[in-house]
This record gives sequence, C-alpha cells and structure tokens, in this order.
Amino acid sequence: MASEDQKVQASSPDQKDQNHPSFPPSNVNLEEIARIRQECKEESFWYRALPLSLGSMLVVQGLVAHGTLKANPRFGALPKMALAGGLGFAIGTMSYMRTCQKKFQSIGFHPFGPKWHCPHTCKECKALHEKSELEKSKSPIS
Repeated sequence: MASEDQKVQASSPDQKDQNHPSFPPSNVNLEEIARIRQECKEESFWYRALPLSLGSMLVVQGLVAHGTLKANPRFGALPKMALAGGLGFAIGTMSYMRTCQKKFQSIGFHPFGPKWHCPHTCKECKALHEKSELEKSKSPIS
C-alpha cells in the first residue's frame, strides 16, 4: 500500500500536462461547445432517434397484428415493440454522430484525437497526410 502512495506522489502535475493535451483547447469557446452539444442532442432526438424509434415500433405492431410475428401470450406485442423502439432510438442517435462531428470541426474543435484525419482518400487529403508524416519523420527527436 505504501509503495502505491509513493508511485502516486512521484508523478508531478507537470508530467501529466506533458502527456495529455489540454482540454478544451484555448482557441475554442466553451459556451460554443456547450451550445453545439445541446443542439446535437436535440436534433439527434427530434430528427433521427424519435422518428426511427416510433417507426420501428409501428412496423413491429403491424407485423404482430398481421400475424407475421407472434405476440407473447402474457405481454402481447409490448416486449417486441419495446425492443424495436430501443434499437431504433440507439441507431437513430448513432446515425447523427457524423453530423455532430462536422459541427464541432466547423468551429475548430477536433475532439477525435490528434492523429484523426478525414476517412476518405481524396488527393488533397492524401497529399496533406503524407506531407505531415514526412515532416514528422524529418524532425529530430529530442
């Protein structure tokens, strides 16, 4: 137990700051981040999660009423509808993630890691990525 305390005391705050980038970056307004986060939550709920959830529940209810899916003898169509609604909600929320990433990037905030780059391989992006990798390899290691 004492050795664990010594290890914790040995790491200074300066060492922690060197290993991890500061969050949030100083050039980004915290209020702007909060506004975009709230906007993403609301838009993902109203425009993706809720419609997909209700739509999937309606389809499952129709399939149960038509006889394609069998209703539970005790609970009826409720378990299947709840599962469809939950999955629809989750898929709808996740489908809005790319849009939210673009909103954050538009204000200059890149919370997706220092090595994150655009997933497509257009000529400009590929050249820029190769150039940055080449510069990293040429810089002397100190």
